[in-house]
Amino acid sequence: MKEIDPALLAHIETQILPRYRSFDRAHSTDHVSQVIERSLALAAPYGLSPAMVYTIAAYHDTGLAEGREEHHLAGGRILAADPALRRWFSEEQIATMREAVEDHRASSDHEPRSIYGRIVAEADRCIDPTTIIRRTVQYGLAHYPALTREEHYARCLDHLRRKYGEGGYLKLWIPESDNARRLEELRAAIRDTATLRRLFDPLFDEEQRRD
Repeated sequence: MKEIDPALLAHIETQILPRYRSFDRAHSTDHVSQVIERSLALAAPYGLSPAMVYTIAAYHDTGLAEGREEHHLAGGRILAADPALRRWFSEEQIATMREAVEDHRASSDHEPRSIYGRIVAEADRCIDPTTIIRRTVQYGLAHYPALTREEHYARCLDHLRRKYGEGGYLKLWIPESDNARRLEELRAAIRDTATLRRLFDPLFDEEQRRD
């Protein structure tokens, strides 16, 4: 991150990233770190501002502090309301970053309004079957602790089909990403429920022990 002002890095690392510690494990500091890393890598061929890419990725899920349903809109407001960012960005840049945060959600009903929005949206779609199943389990255990194992599995399968299955609401935006190939791998596991169950059970046991 040599091209990013160290003072901006310090602000985000001390004031923004620690907020993820209070979120569920599916949206932890590990998650935001991965989205930052993937965003910067995906943005490299486009000649974009690394500082803007980094900032968007860092703020993208901060709105979870106000609830999940409209966290993308809340995250945009949090970014735009941070007075410290005026030290490094113009109002026009802040407006672009706010839109990118607002547009990152997989279930959004519209295409991201800028390349910055497409970058963070794609980076947030880390399509690794094990990672996705683990995050689905983590979210389920955090928000539906009374469910039985079988109910957690049914919830996981339903979520995967609605989001990642053929005709699911997930959209991909960056052709250079390897997400398209990984999505096909995940869809194969969703179709083969025996394979999915073999992935689910050890992850569920591991996450349940952590609770």
